[in-house]
Amino acid sequence: MDPKAHKQQPIETAWWRGGVIYQIYPRSFADSNGDGVGDLPGIIEKLPYVASLGVDAIWISPFFRSPMKDFGYDIADYRDVDPLFGQLADFDRLIARAHELGLKVMIDQVLSHTSDQHVWFKESRKSRTNPKADWYVWADARPDGTPPTNWLSVFGGSAWQWDAQRRQYYLHNFLASQPDLNFHSEEVQQQVLADIRFWLERGVDGFRFDACNFHFHDRKLRDNPPASKRDTKTVQDTNPYGMQAHHYDKTQFENIAFLEKIRELLNEFGAASVGEVGDDNSLATMAAYTASGNKLHMAYSFNLLTSENTASYIRSQVEELEAAMDGGWPCWSIGNHDVPRVLTRWGGPGASADYNKVALAMLLSLRGSACWYQGDELGLPEAEIPFEKLQDPYGITFWPEFKGRDGCRTPMPWTHDLPHAGFSGPIAVEPWLPVPHEHAERAVDISEADPRSPLHFTRRFLAWRKAQVALVCGDIRFFDAPEPVLALLRTPAASAGAPVLALFNLGTAPVTLTLDDAPATRVMEGHGFEPAQFGARNGATFTLPPYGAYFGEVVATARRS
Repeated sequence: MDPKAHKQQPIETAWWRGGVIYQIYPRSFADSNGDGVGDLPGIIEKLPYVASLGVDAIWISPFFRSPMKDFGYDIADYRDVDPLFGQLADFDRLIARAHELGLKVMIDQVLSHTSDQHVWFKESRKSRTNPKADWYVWADARPDGTPPTNWLSVFGGSAWQWDAQRRQYYLHNFLASQPDLNFHSEEVQQQVLADIRFWLERGVDGFRFDACNFHFHDRKLRDNPPASKRDTKTVQDTNPYGMQAHHYDKTQFENIAFLEKIRELLNEFGAASVGEVGDDNSLATMAAYTASGNKLHMAYSFNLLTSENTASYIRSQVEELEAAMDGGWPCWSIGNHDVPRVLTRWGGPGASADYNKVALAMLLSLRGSACWYQGDELGLPEAEIPFEKLQDPYGITFWPEFKGRDGCRTPMPWTHDLPHAGFSGPIAVEPWLPVPHEHAERAVDISEADPRSPLHFTRRFLAWRKAQVALVCGDIRFFDAPEPVLALLRTPAASAGAPVLALFNLGTAPVTLTLDDAPATRVMEGHGFEPAQFGARNGATFTLPPYGAYFGEVVATARRS
């Protein structure tokens, strides 16, 4: 495809600015060939369902050739589809079908590390003088034989692995089978950019860059100091990784110039990017990585993927990022394949599926774009996976205090009365992870039949939001409100529509509050909240039902409505 055929959309009107991106975890979305694992043809078959939600794009987690030690995030070939998921021809069909349905396609690129089965690493470990000797991060042992630095792996233990063949340690920020590439090598940078170009030429509309602040390491191999405040956002509190201040093993200044190279390439094709930032000070890193319009288009962090969900916490995260932003654009996420389902993590055990409605509305009312994880539109709770069926190496290492990521990765339930909720159609093959009974009870077919389901609410709200310029791309400011209420005002650019006042009750009890500084508003309709879940206004006083919301269009008159 000729890059010149692409036209760079003005940033102010680009599809990604305020867009909603639906994450598909391919192993668990739809199994088309009856092997118990989802695949690309399965995604193609279900794309009309995704399009019916009203999202703007899909993000597909890795489907590249891999030994699957970390389920695709350990890539052995950046330019091929793993046979487990299909073939390159299937991906081309997926692109074509998505575009027919009006969906943009973003794919995961895991650039910071490869699999130890990648041909690059196999060559690099052979000697210290081969052509790819410096493509990975190698270092000699300390005089006593211990690793070169005190750096830790996110997945537990030292971030260094001894290699007897080369007689050096290599760096792995994640599994030992995921050696880190050496981005200080210009050859590595050029190769990675060429692999990104390969997929751009196949028609992808953008990329989600995994662990995008891990590309570079400190050349001097200095030890990390202890953390002044333990990081519990990036990792769980049982993991010693959070006890270090990660000054030297990631988020190095050289990464800025590399992200600018990526942006230059993406601009050739009019493609977009969203970066995952896991850092001690992730909001500042998000701001830096999206500044000036010449690096990432968007970035998100784990700050809203934690168990903290008070209104004041959410407000503080947004305001802190807004204060640091220099023309950048955020992408907020409250659920993905790495954290417990939002219904359980934020709503609590046994929470009503109605919680997902107010959580979705709140997420899509923040300034920025949003990622939405497959199945959350059904109100799926976190699955309980017994240890003997656990697949995630992260969870196996830290069990039972941390149960890993399998509880949010279980197969998508499509048809409640088919084996395993129809994940493999009518075939009764056991899937790679079990389908909980409570998920089958909220399968797509049951949700379709219930007009009050979170699924129908998702469709209505997304369709309504598209027409609200203020919610898609307006500025944001917050009002002081008691817990558990989040109160905010979204204001579009001049002459681009009216501001919108939005209030969300994230709790299980009704709330009455007074906002003396709130503007006069006219009640808005069509957003999908039923009268029993929608708030009322009487002058400056608002009444919000449990898991309720209020949307009001600001009116010109100074008199309150």
